[in-house]
Amino acid sequence: MSTTTASPRPAPHGRRRPGRRAALLTALALAASGLAGPVGATTAAAAPAAAANIQADAATPPSAHADRTGRNPLRSAGCGTDPGQEPGSSVLRTLTSDGRERTVQLHLPDGYRSDRAWPVVLVFHGRGNTGAGTEAFSGLDALPAIVAYGNGVVGTGDGDRQAWEGAPYSAPGVDDIAYTNDLLDTLERDLCVDPRRVYATGKSNGAGFTGILACELSDRIAAIAPVAAAFYGTGHPGCDPARPVPVIDFHGTDDVTIPYAGDPDRGLPAIEDWVGGWAGRNGCATGPDVEQTAFDVTTSRWTDCDRGAEVTHVAVLGGGHTWPGEDSYSGGGYATHSIEAHEVLWEFLGDERLPVRFLTGAAS
Repeated sequence: MSTTTASPRPAPHGRRRPGRRAALLTALALAASGLAGPVGATTAAAAPAAAANIQADAATPPSAHADRTGRNPLRSAGCGTDPGQEPGSSVLRTLTSDGRERTVQLHLPDGYRSDRAWPVVLVFHGRGNTGAGTEAFSGLDALPAIVAYGNGVVGTGDGDRQAWEGAPYSAPGVDDIAYTNDLLDTLERDLCVDPRRVYATGKSNGAGFTGILACELSDRIAAIAPVAAAFYGTGHPGCDPARPVPVIDFHGTDDVTIPYAGDPDRGLPAIEDWVGGWAGRNGCATGPDVEQTAFDVTTSRWTDCDRGAEVTHVAVLGGGHTWPGEDSYSGGGYATHSIEAHEVLWEFLGDERLPVRFLTGAAS
């Protein structure tokens, strides 16, 4: 993966409010004190062949480099290599996927070290936006993780607007699932990554694409967190994941771009139906348990799920097509600041792990 910017720029950090989200602060402290890890999986189909490159740091006591769950992470082939950019910086990089040059806005966390395996958050922008644009409003750079803001390909319809596979306006013939696999392969080769801790989030069209990834790349993506998602699923009508996938979904009840109640004429499901579908797919026996988590936010949880793959839905009451806690304009309508989406999603995602069997062929 080559660097295309002349110099890395410091990435913006999300707003911090005193006393908010002690869990995130704990995670940050643990990240500073030690994360260990690696990976070597290539594509989903080729994962078993890469098993030799995926190993736990068995020689190191768990307390030395353990993540916040107390477990040693796995280590990718890129551990010990020069990342090519400074910790805490964001750089536009290029890679080749399916014969096409693609780009990604890559952010390394503060304190990044190549001898410790870090989780990865893949981020997919909305239609007409960019990775850098999503970085600016999302606050995701504050997470103790490598954050890779992908860039889509210009699709069809009015204007030259980048989009992702699965929407009726996405670019014909572009395989964004292959791009995701190639991006992960590149990150695991060039950086020190824990392949069991790869998560996907995004907004609108990009958030809808994370739903497709959960269905088709559940052997690489540990969990997803769509925000204001457009769940078209064009070209991907079915969903048969290899494992239950934990999901946390955010949506405004007054979103006029992607209506909360759905839009059958556009092929958009009701958000509650989409979330309920994942609760059923994951075999959740309890829920939804609904809690008023802020004056303008309700949180519904489905628990007692197969392999602990819980499902959570965060509804912003009166919310528009926006990112909760936005640091700059993220879309039309009301944006809550009662919660910060990047904090809430990390509290959910951060402890999720891909079963080891998908990386090594061993039992989970």
